[in-house]
Amino acid sequence: MEATVSDERPSQEGPATFREVFAQREYRAVFAASGLSWIGDFIAKAAVTVLVYRETESVAYSAAAFAVSFLPWLIGGPLLATLAERHRYRSVMVACDLIRMALMVLVAIPWNPPWLILCLLFATTLANPPSQAARSALMPLILTGDRLVVGLSLNSSTGQAAQVIGYLIGAAIAAVNPTAALLINAGTFALSATLVRFGVRDRPPAMSAAHRSHLLRETADGFRIVFGTPVLRAVALLVFSSMLFSIVPEGLAAAWAREGAGGGLDTGASQAAIMAANPIGFILGGLLVGRAVAPARRLLLIRPLAVLAPLALVPALLDPPPLVVALLAALCGFAVAGLLPVANGLFVRALPNGFRARAFGVMATGVQVIQGAAVLITGLLAERFSIPLVVGVWSAAGVLLMLLTAARWPSRAAIDAAVEAAGNEAGPGLPRPAGRGDGKGEGQLDNLPGEHSRRSHAVG
Repeated sequence: MEATVSDERPSQEGPATFREVFAQREYRAVFAASGLSWIGDFIAKAAVTVLVYRETESVAYSAAAFAVSFLPWLIGGPLLATLAERHRYRSVMVACDLIRMALMVLVAIPWNPPWLILCLLFATTLANPPSQAARSALMPLILTGDRLVVGLSLNSSTGQAAQVIGYLIGAAIAAVNPTAALLINAGTFALSATLVRFGVRDRPPAMSAAHRSHLLRETADGFRIVFGTPVLRAVALLVFSSMLFSIVPEGLAAAWAREGAGGGLDTGASQAAIMAANPIGFILGGLLVGRAVAPARRLLLIRPLAVLAPLALVPALLDPPPLVVALLAALCGFAVAGLLPVANGLFVRALPNGFRARAFGVMATGVQVIQGAAVLITGLLAERFSIPLVVGVWSAAGVLLMLLTAARWPSRAAIDAAVEAAGNEAGPGLPRPAGRGDGKGEGQLDNLPGEHSRRSHAVG
């Protein structure tokens, strides 16, 4: 690892700056590659929904096209993410981008039957877990100290901005030519692969061939270390709980807009306002808290922000107009964005080397499944009760859940002990990584001094 990456700044100093983060050449490459592929993904998601609906005139088929991205995480997310631990991170990311590029070109072929489109989309999303796990595990090798928190907050905020931009561009292009939108997505994957291949150093795998066992056993080790370590378990519960609420307004936006359109907004504008509000709040929260709040103070904000996230949506009980709903969703997104960088930073620091990709698979799978389940359950409840009542009561229950989660949050001494223990061992079945100064790229992993941060959808 380059000497310029080392950061021994004590935690009581101020937060790292954006300039310090972007000074790292590898981070710039990963940042640009991620932004491109995210925008392309959301362009394609909007386009595929339109394309499938035009072909079938079926809301169910259209919804399936939107929801298919959740399936790989549910079916084999941790297993696929474990593959990233076995291979070079750069190679995994480049290979996944090229696979997705080729499959998106196939999706764009005119007159594909809807079932084939869904199958190709599913195959495309199978590359997401290993790619995202590799990127998550790579970040602590590129940025250390508080630069890692700020850098990953930037990633998260960029992902949310890409969602807004991608949906808007995708909807506009899809209205004219959905195929063009899909080809644009394929092009973004090609650019992403190029940026990673020539902008990121090639590093050896975190797990050597000599320490491999069975893929299922290695995956089980990821679950065991996440839920068997008190500090990691506390972070996992906090992240999973926060995902139960922040996704709900976005998931119910279309029906909520139809039921409550007014205040000078038509149904389409109401839906757009509700769907865009949470990502916008997330962007503001990630950037403001990550950049303006000192590292030590961020840790103190975890508990109040955890409770604020569902509390912000409780006023939905009063059946406010769409613009007020959007403001409530934005406030929820702000709170979640403020707590996730610190929680995820803690998560990475308390992980032994060699487990980052596997632990990411566990966390990302949990987040994806919980988000999908939250939208599904609240959607089913909204078939019998009004959406404001469902969201308000769901969020009030969330406040109680978050109060319990915050009450069980580990002490600072327990957190420091877990971080120190992670630095002194590689975890079950793995050798302790080489120490600093041995000249090996992986050598600095066991002395990471700073926090790690989050991602919009989960960890890393």
